[in-house]
Amino acid sequence: MAFRLLKSTFFLVVVIAISCGNHPGKQKQEAAAEASLPDAQNQETELVLGANRTEAYLPMLKNKRVAVVGNPSSLILKAEKINGEERYTHLVDSLLSLDVNLIKVFSPEHGFRGTADAGEAVKDGKDPKTGLPVISLYGNNKKPKPGQLEGLDVIVFDIQDVGVRFYTYIATLHYVMEAAADAGIPVLVLDRPNPNGSYIDGPVMEAEHTSFLGMHTGVPLVHGMTIGEYAQMMAKEGWLKSQKDVKLTVIPMTGYRHDLAYSLPVRPSPNLPNDQSVMLYPSLGLCEGTALNAGRGTEMQFQVIGSPLLPAADYPLTYTPQPNFGSKNPKFKGEVCHGLDLRELAPLNRVDLSFIYNAYQNYTDKASFFNTTNFTAHAGTALLQKQIEQDLGLDAIYASWKPGIDRFKSLRSGYLIYP
Repeated sequence: MAFRLLKSTFFLVVVIAISCGNHPGKQKQEAAAEASLPDAQNQETELVLGANRTEAYLPMLKNKRVAVVGNPSSLILKAEKINGEERYTHLVDSLLSLDVNLIKVFSPEHGFRGTADAGEAVKDGKDPKTGLPVISLYGNNKKPKPGQLEGLDVIVFDIQDVGVRFYTYIATLHYVMEAAADAGIPVLVLDRPNPNGSYIDGPVMEAEHTSFLGMHTGVPLVHGMTIGEYAQMMAKEGWLKSQKDVKLTVIPMTGYRHDLAYSLPVRPSPNLPNDQSVMLYPSLGLCEGTALNAGRGTEMQFQVIGSPLLPAADYPLTYTPQPNFGSKNPKFKGEVCHGLDLRELAPLNRVDLSFIYNAYQNYTDKASFFNTTNFTAHAGTALLQKQIEQDLGLDAIYASWKPGIDRFKSLRSGYLIYP
């Protein structure tokens, strides 16, 4: 797909920090966004990520005891050539080199170095490179405990999101902000692009189905916001279960707009290996709640679908999932799957439900197709499974999403930083 890698090569001198502590509403939000992106609508402006805007956030960390919430995507995108390969500096290494008093690291699902399976518990430990203690925010400890926050003056959150409601880094941010609010510790979010930020689509989350895969009622499957914009929305919509307001500051990007094509320099998680998988993830992520294998146990993660119970005549791709990096026990391990190869599919601008919908119609054992609890958790509603089982038709299903999407778009507009 025609994503391009946008690298930042300079730092801005002007310090612009958008703070949610005094969220002024839609008009002032838009004015602040315009101020942070003076040329975005008039000319081509180079993209500079929040993490790269060192001058904007270092003063906030001076003489402070700092924790970072990060993973392998927490990179300063100023590439250096080492043995012919582009290498990037991790935020943790950058802060240490700048004499920031970094105390500890918190890690989300998949861990700080990003090698754990989806859903796999990640243990606390020590980062072998820096010696810093690493505290897992997954498994039984999704929310930082008061004792884990003792002695901290500020928490820096810097993780690459992909703009999909059930991608759990947003849930981690929710719990970090909630715990920080309780402890009176400021949170600094370094904003990054949303590679699926050009559209809003999918069923919205219903209150009775909220979970770590979707914590916020009314949010569509694809929300079209950067993680910094989403953080502002969480802070001001009463979604945090805290008696205190969180002290939130977002370091915005410059040169960004929501329709900007952006290629991720590293995997944001083990099973999103490339741009095509990131593009297809909103549509194929729902396969997690079905009997379909979405490429786990192959090197085509979220670029294929398949099952031994799909007809070979209609599903010509064959592959056999095996344990590999990021998937120790994939669906249909060691079995030949018949499926579809989507590696050359053109970029999508919506959630394409046809892959799951058609697979269900062709499945030889329909009773085993849905893992209802998991599918509902991903979809955010029990209605979607019923619509597919009743063969309602794709157009009717898509139409049923529109009222919820329209309501969310109205809410979202008050928190946008970028055009």
